[in-house]
Amino acid sequence: MKGKIKIGITHGDINGIGYEIIFKTLADNRMLDFCTPVIYGSSKVAAYHRKTLNIANFSLNNIKEANEAHPKRVNIINCVDDEVRVELGKATKDGGTAAYMAIEKATNDLKDGNIDALVTAPIHKKNIQSDEFSFPGHTEYLEQKFSDNGSLMLLISDIMKVGVVTGHIPVTQVSNAINTDKIVDKLRILNHSLKNDFTIRKPKIAVLGLNPHAGDNGLIGKEEIDVIIPAIEKAKSLGIMALGPYPADGFFGSNNLSKFDAVLAMYHDQGLIPFKTLSFSNGVNFTAGLPVVRTSPDHGTAFEIAGQDKADPESFRQALYQAIDIYKSRNNNAEISKRPLRSYDISKMDDKLDVELPKEEPKQENEA
Repeated sequence: MKGKIKIGITHGDINGIGYEIIFKTLADNRMLDFCTPVIYGSSKVAAYHRKTLNIANFSLNNIKEANEAHPKRVNIINCVDDEVRVELGKATKDGGTAAYMAIEKATNDLKDGNIDALVTAPIHKKNIQSDEFSFPGHTEYLEQKFSDNGSLMLLISDIMKVGVVTGHIPVTQVSNAINTDKIVDKLRILNHSLKNDFTIRKPKIAVLGLNPHAGDNGLIGKEEIDVIIPAIEKAKSLGIMALGPYPADGFFGSNNLSKFDAVLAMYHDQGLIPFKTLSFSNGVNFTAGLPVVRTSPDHGTAFEIAGQDKADPESFRQALYQAIDIYKSRNNNAEISKRPLRSYDISKMDDKLDVELPKEEPKQENEA
């Protein structure tokens, strides 16, 4: 690939820890060896956070467009009105508006190819709501922007990969929201992502049940029998190695996790509680199934510690690394697909293989 990967970074909610984790990650100049970062935010808000956190020796290169990004600097594009007000630790309308304006500009640049991948800092899902942004979160917004074939919220770490069939919806709506086709669609996206984004040749996917004990053969619910098992069978017929349904508690409490490349949970907390218990400090949220690459840290705005220099940047750092790795993996696989090895039908080559070999000359015995 020519040149470094250009990574767009949205600043998230300006009253949260977004700028803190961005600064702490990019303060290490070695990050510039891997990518060219372009922050979508506000130089004025950035200066406020830098002063509050007492961060010295960290400068930003102001640019108007992504194509002006300096490859050896941390760049920033101003997307927000200079009159925006920062109120650390508070969920305000200004905070939501500033978050949306950065997301909108960054996603437009991503769609136009001005940046190669996107890493999003946390937003507050309520104060960002408006006529322009009426989605439960980044995942749904990006799916509407980029995909007609759906997407999958996929949490990834060194320990596990967990996707969810239903995302940000009330628990009371989960049962009605899952159906066989939807589960198959999520398995299809997950299977393809494991191959294309993580270079896993033959992915093995565990599917969790919805009910306690995975329904206990219909005693504690019929969703497994009526919906989940038919979905697993259909997925298998499509060449997807999906097994289950497994009771969630027993699955995560046993050694089963190590036997699979990924897990598909039926709803948000079923998958994310065990994931964050084991991987909270370095987990990454990846939106699988899109034609573009987007990652984020697996935590929220953390208003309660905003501006206190207490935020751990590791999850954001891993999100940046994963965006780079996934982008490279997709490009490598695309390059390989352009030049596939030729396949041959051996049965049609018998005549070509039937070649008369030269006869061996008879050995002469040594004369006495």
